[in-house]
Amino acid sequence: MTATVFLGSLLGAMVMGMPIAFALLISALALMFLLGQFDAQIVAQNAIAGADNFVLMAVPFFILAGEFMNAGGLSRRIVDMAMAFVGHLRGGLGYVAILAALVLASLSGSAVADTAALGALLVPMMRRAGYDNERACGLVAAGGIIAPVIPPSIGFLLFGVVANVSITKLFLAGIVPGAMMAGSLVVAWWWVSRRERFAPSERVSWPERLRVLGRGVWALLLPVIIIGGLKFGIFTPTEAAVVAAFYALFVGAFVYRELDAKAIYHCLLIAARTSAVVLVLVAMAMVASYMITIADIPGQIGEWLAPVADSPTTLVAAMMLIAFGAGMVLDFIPVVLILTPVFMPIAQGAGIDPVYFGVLFIMNVAIGMITPPVGVVLNVIASIGKIPLERAVRGVMPFLVAELLVLVGLILFPALVIVPAGWWR
Repeated sequence: MTATVFLGSLLGAMVMGMPIAFALLISALALMFLLGQFDAQIVAQNAIAGADNFVLMAVPFFILAGEFMNAGGLSRRIVDMAMAFVGHLRGGLGYVAILAALVLASLSGSAVADTAALGALLVPMMRRAGYDNERACGLVAAGGIIAPVIPPSIGFLLFGVVANVSITKLFLAGIVPGAMMAGSLVVAWWWVSRRERFAPSERVSWPERLRVLGRGVWALLLPVIIIGGLKFGIFTPTEAAVVAAFYALFVGAFVYRELDAKAIYHCLLIAARTSAVVLVLVAMAMVASYMITIADIPGQIGEWLAPVADSPTTLVAAMMLIAFGAGMVLDFIPVVLILTPVFMPIAQGAGIDPVYFGVLFIMNVAIGMITPPVGVVLNVIASIGKIPLERAVRGVMPFLVAELLVLVGLILFPALVIVPAGWWR
């Protein structure tokens, strides 16, 4: 009954056009009234506790770092490096998009920011070279969603806070699965482009490649600093976010000299607005999470999943199907905040590794960003590519299937996540 009331009030508020944050609050209040436990102090205390979290300080700093990277020229130099090394291959601009997406993912952690940066740089180039526009848009969108899986990931930050799981372990466990997503895109792009006719790009000489690499080495150092610092315990994820923001500001302003005072102010403004939205969502989600626990909704969902509870693999697959369905109609952050407190007790009760589950869950929800009808990343790339959303959906389908196959492989073979994660610890 309580699960029905929670879902009904949440979906009802969303259908009425209420922002997700307030829909979460309404659903929590509905549970309070149902259980006869309404107390304004509970709402205030949990909302404040949700936002007043040291780890969450990483969110605005990683968002700010992403803005500094795009405005300061780091993103463009990553594309230049990828172009110099793989641009001459058949369908080379597609491989450039995949390689650049993988490197950018290790810098910002935001699928929307990465997709916007790559789309603005590469989609016009691919169109001029004779690439199919909707296929180019689909590839860039599919590459953009690697960002929530490769550290630093805002999704892992939120999951770790809500689920009380080590964020450092989540970061390091996401490296190999993120690389596998990129590998699946390489295979899918080779498959769809093998019969296409493209204008070939000129092969770049090795001296020129080294010059491009020299100009872009500052951008490549950032993921090394972040991952190395986390691996060796030099700083926490929150401190890593501050380091990333300061580093991107320093390189953009003093090395590449593309960040002036006006650009810095604009980056700060965008980061503040985005961070405010995220933190209000987290605050309201913590109120809902408290009531989800009090109402034992995970226990009720667990009873619904009881027929498959004896097999951890089948149980994970069932939860992933639910998360995939939610990702089709909700944005990334709301799905993480709503389903994490529901699924984690079930996963832990079944003896499923919480880090393994977190990697699969975040990857699944990230894939939801390129699935219709909501698909926020699809909407971003459709706007950049100046194509209708339905054409963007057609363009992304081969790459969506490729990334789903990676997810299925990780469900069937947990060692693909667990064993590599042990290498980094």
